Amino acid sequence: MAKASPRHIKTSSDGSLTLWVPELDEYYHSIHGALTESQHVFINAGLKAMELTEVRVLEVGLGTALNARLTLEQKGSTQIHYTALEKFPLTTKEIDLLDLSSLEQQGSILRCPPFVPTELIPGFHFELMTTDLRRFESEEFSFDLIYFDAFAPSAQPELWTDEIFEKMFKILAVDGCLVTYCAKGVVKRSMKAAGFEVERLPGPPRKREMTRAWKR
Repeated sequence: MAKASPRHIKTSSDGSLTLWVPELDEYYHSIHGALTESQHVFINAGLKAMELTEVRVLEVGLGTALNARLTLEQKGSTQIHYTALEKFPLTTKEIDLLDLSSLEQQGSILRCPPFVPTELIPGFHFELMTTDLRRFESEEFSFDLIYFDAFAPSAQPELWTDEIFEKMFKILAVDGCLVTYCAKGVVKRSMKAAGFEVERLPGPPRKREMTRAWKR
């Protein structure tokens, strides 16, 4: 069985924590501000764009559960069903080293066992799936919002292909959207080829653009 590459805890510019994978030279979030990036890309451009009383979220790459925690904190009266794909979840030791004592909900999310739907607070349903995105299967129109937070195309090119975005388009509901920090031309072309209506939006700190893609 494949194992996760070694990961090291780093503090980003806004004081929030992220993980660094030396083998890929990739961070789980922006080193220029992990929380700032997540809030900007996934919450402000994603969750807040959904004018629904019930939102079905798919996250590609749970990582440290930062996006999930921010979504939970933002939910208000909205019912949220949150499915997270993470092939290599953090270990108990890694979760302990993150010292999430002041962020109880984030720790609770990370400690959820895989494939066990859990209502973490009233109206926030969470399920972790340790499934490779390429093998993930879901019915058509299953999700309203996709947080596409995989490692960069240079590190994981197999997760940024035409086939992947065709799959994402199929499982997304009409008027649903996909948000990602990535704004590479080749990625946007794959999204458009799959049928998405692609928007370029201002990016988080130190990044000129991000991408939001709608299924109309």
